[in-house]
Amino acid sequence: MSVLVQMSMFPTDKSESKAKYVSKVIEVIRNSGFSYQLTSMCTIIETSKMSEALDLIGRCYQVLEQEGCLRVYSSINFDIRPNHKDRIHKKVKSVEEYIGEVSK
Repeated sequence: MSVLVQMSMFPTDKSESKAKYVSKVIEVIRNSGFSYQLTSMCTIIETSKMSEALDLIGRCYQVLEQEGCLRVYSSINFDIRPNHKDRIHKKVKSVEEYIGEVSK
C-alpha cells in the first residue's frame, strides 16, 4: 500500500516567521525514516499504512505542543492506493516521461 500525505502544520500563536517551528516538524518527519519531500508550501510523505501516517501526524503535533504552541493550523490530504509503493517518486517520473525533467 502507498499512503501519500500532503501536509502543512504550523502554530498561529507565534511569530510571523514559522521556520523555527516548521523545522521541528520536519525533524520529526526526517527522523521517522519515511520518504518525504519538503516544498515551500507543504511536505509530502509516503508511508505504507494509514496508521503510520496518522501516528506521524500526531507526533508532529506533539512536538509543537512541547514547544508551547497553543494554536496549531494543519492542512492534510491523503492519496491512498493499495498494491503500490514509491509513488512519491514514480508520480513525478511519469510526468517527466511526457515533458522532461521538472524542478524538484
